[in-house]
Amino acid sequence: MIRGEIMVKVKILEETEESMRLLLSKTDRSLANALRRSLISDTPKMAIDSVRFQLGTKEQDEEVWETTGPIPDEMVAQRLAMIPIPTMHEKFHFQDECPNCKDLVEDDRGCLECQMIYTCVVFGTEEGRWVTAGDMKYLGEESLEIPPEYKSIAITKLLKGQMIEFYATAVMGRGRDHTKWSPVCGVSFQPRRIGLLNNKTKAKMLWDMDLEIKAKDFGKDGKLDDIEKVAILSMELNHVGEGTEESRLFKEAITLEEVPGEFILEFETDGSMSPRVAFEKASEELASRFGTLEKDLTDGL
Repeated sequence: MIRGEIMVKVKILEETEESMRLLLSKTDRSLANALRRSLISDTPKMAIDSVRFQLGTKEQDEEVWETTGPIPDEMVAQRLAMIPIPTMHEKFHFQDECPNCKDLVEDDRGCLECQMIYTCVVFGTEEGRWVTAGDMKYLGEESLEIPPEYKSIAITKLLKGQMIEFYATAVMGRGRDHTKWSPVCGVSFQPRRIGLLNNKTKAKMLWDMDLEIKAKDFGKDGKLDDIEKVAILSMELNHVGEGTEESRLFKEAITLEEVPGEFILEFETDGSMSPRVAFEKASEELASRFGTLEKDLTDGL
């Protein structure tokens, strides 16, 4: 990643299907925060933006079913908006950038390259039938169905005689316009720290508590720089920190020191895309902003 003439190094510390932890080095707090904000506000994501409910009654199995339910349609629409929609950036465009629709008025936009349509028809039961995200069917290729791990997300519950039928349209957007287009949560960053063993005699007070971090974890230079172990040490120091009886004797036998220019960034995704894709797209959006700013400054000189 490049910011002006400065190369920012990124190292993946931990990665799962829904979360990621990164080490940013050769950077500063402002860029780490810019990445955090870009993840939340700028990463393109598909989300349900409009819902058309079919109202009326239907006859089935000699029963009459009415499109009513326990909660208003507006609340159902709100819940639908927060369901993670699979986001394939290479398949879909923003509607105002779509090659087929960008020249049309906003109400007329919508094609196979800039929108996704899901349909749902569910009938209630005597004991109550939950309507979930898995009941939504995508009108297109199977790979864009709601992922299996999110199909159990509840939308509403229907009793006998009640039914729901709707068409939901998803479009590309950004979190700065509405939180439904934000693909991440729990985004945070903090300076990377190392542990310093300043007084071996007083530090023995911590070792005697039989916790996880031991004297042998510190190197010959009295430093602990393993990121995972430093995180554990940070919690264990609470046993001898301010407000404890031990703090009077322990004092600063072990301290934590920030590493200049290094930050740990971590976040989770809502399932609409992988953490790696979310980070890559956020970085691209941020890089394009720096490029635009640099051009504007150059043109102004």
